[in-house]
Amino acid sequence: MKSFWLIAPYAVWMALMAMLPSTAAMYAVRSSATAATLLLSAWKLGVFSRCGGAPAKTLSDWRNWLWGAAGGVIVLVIWTVPENFGWYRNYFIVGDAPIAEASPYDPSVCGWTLTIAKLLGSAFVISVAEELFFRRWLVNFAGFWWMVALFSIEHDRPAVAAAAGAIYGVIALKRGIFAASLAHAVTNLLLGAWIIYSGNWAFW
Repeated sequence: MKSFWLIAPYAVWMALMAMLPSTAAMYAVRSSATAATLLLSAWKLGVFSRCGGAPAKTLSDWRNWLWGAAGGVIVLVIWTVPENFGWYRNYFIVGDAPIAEASPYDPSVCGWTLTIAKLLGSAFVISVAEELFFRRWLVNFAGFWWMVALFSIEHDRPAVAAAAGAIYGVIALKRGIFAASLAHAVTNLLLGAWIIYSGNWAFW
């Protein structure tokens, strides 16, 4: 039963991705449904009932925060810098990037509320759902390198996604799922903030 609640948030995310159109409003719906499933999963896994025990120790350990912050920044650099030099896209990106002017997440298209909803959903919802699925369940079920491979093919930038999956995976093994989730959240939050600031919507 524990496996079900590790998988459920990511499964909800992927199911709604398949069923709903790719609009900013539907991204907000997907994020909300997945966030609700994450809360239910946390309750079913006993996270809330153990406050004062393992969760509190995890949160109070500065090394978990350091690993998470450092790992998140490293993945951000790996994810963005090579492509900005112009060579990466030609060899390692699957399909065409969305046209910036047509991005559904541009506030001039969807409004600031839905742009911020995209940022928050990316940083704090799908990041945690993916960590529970890939770094907590899948790595135990199939092994580290199968996890890296499947995380890679889930993304349209498979080479850097493989590197990201390996980094998050090492953090999860060394410091636990909280630190890995923090790293993923830091990456997505900083990436989203940079996208909004620069208007480089191709990364969303």
